[in-house]
Amino acid sequence: MNRRTAITHVAAMLGGAFSAPTLLAMKRWEDRLPSGSFPAGFTLTENQRLIVAEVAEMIIPKTATPGAKDVGVPAFIVMMLQDCYKTPEHKSFTEGLNRLEAKQFLSLNAGERNALLTQVEADSVEEMKAYQVQQTKMGDNEDREQMAAQAKGLPYWRLMKELTMLGYFTSEEGIKSSFEYVPIPGKLEMITMKPNQKSFAY
Repeated sequence: MNRRTAITHVAAMLGGAFSAPTLLAMKRWEDRLPSGSFPAGFTLTENQRLIVAEVAEMIIPKTATPGAKDVGVPAFIVMMLQDCYKTPEHKSFTEGLNRLEAKQFLSLNAGERNALLTQVEADSVEEMKAYQVQQTKMGDNEDREQMAAQAKGLPYWRLMKELTMLGYFTSEEGIKSSFEYVPIPGKLEMITMKPNQKSFAY
């Protein structure tokens, strides 16, 4: 299974838990819309790219299996943001990175980084509530287009986690390290998983 095929199934595999902006981004990526369909000018500084890489690795660290960096997740995140997301998500993602830069994230030790990201995750709970209220208010409003231009995008932490998961589980190394591929499914039966046993992917 190549990445193009995997990306069309990964949301269902993970329980359909991705947000609407990410599902739309996946659809745009699959449809290969021309670059002119997206806002131009979204870029990250080298320092911001390093933060993306370090945060992704903290979300999925290297253990007995590859980490986020090993399977190319940081480059995937940047590519998806540039090619498949729109201005509100560009702004919210950049704002999140700016906050980490202001806290000197790359200069912190492991414990300090973990504490900072724990706080970022806690803060994102309220950010998600505000985001959902905003989306509800937009609804079928006649001024939806104008409201959308001013809307806040999906919060940074939610975007970061979704894109890390998406990048990891649509990479060949990531999927092979996490699931046992069974080309010909057997009968449907309930089994008890053994410790450290991989789930099955058909």
